[in-house]
Amino acid sequence: MSDSPGIALVVGLGNPGERYERTRHNAGFWFVDRVAEQYHGAWFREARFFGEACRVDVSGLPVRLLKPGTMMNRSGQSVCAIASYFEIPPERILVAHDEIDLPPGTTRLKRGGGHGGHNGLRDIINCLGSSFWRLRLGVGHPGHRDQVVGYVLSRAPRGEEDLIMNNVEESVALMPLLIAGEMERSMHRLHTEGR
Repeated sequence: MSDSPGIALVVGLGNPGERYERTRHNAGFWFVDRVAEQYHGAWFREARFFGEACRVDVSGLPVRLLKPGTMMNRSGQSVCAIASYFEIPPERILVAHDEIDLPPGTTRLKRGGGHGGHNGLRDIINCLGSSFWRLRLGVGHPGHRDQVVGYVLSRAPRGEEDLIMNNVEESVALMPLLIAGEMERSMHRLHTEGR
C-alpha cells in the first residue's frame, strides 16, 4: 500500500452481466471502466475478491480498481475482501455509485453518511462502516419510491445517459487529486466547476 494519504481503492458498483450493462444502476461500473481505460489497466477476474480487479498508476501512485462480481446487494462481500487483503482503511476507499437523489448531470463527492436506500452501499456499510468516500453519480428519480427498482434497472434515455457519461468523464479527470488526498480541491472542482 502507498504512503499517500489519498484514495488507494476505487470501487464501482453495479450488477454483472450483459442484461444490466447499460442500466442506470451500473453507473459505478461505467466510472471504473473509464478509469481503467484512461490509465491503461487490464481487468482480471479475482475469485478471492468476488469480482474483477485491476491495478493502475495515477501520477506515479498505485491504485486498485474493483468491480464486484456479486449482485448489487452483496457488494460488501467483494469490497471488504479486497480491503482486508491489501489492508486499505475505509477512509482511503472511494465507492462510485448511481444516486437517484441527484439529477442526471450532477455528481457529488462526500465522505461518510448513510446508505439512502442504496442496497450496494448498505451492504458495504454493514461490513466496513460508513467512513469511506462516495462518488455519487446522479441518475435522477422516477418520481415515486415504488418505481425506483424498475427505474434504476432500466436504461436512461439517450440525453440523460449522455449527461451521466459527461459526469463520469469529469470525475475521471479528478483522479490525480483524489489519489493525492486533495479531497477539498476535488469537491470544489466537481461541485462548483462541474454541473
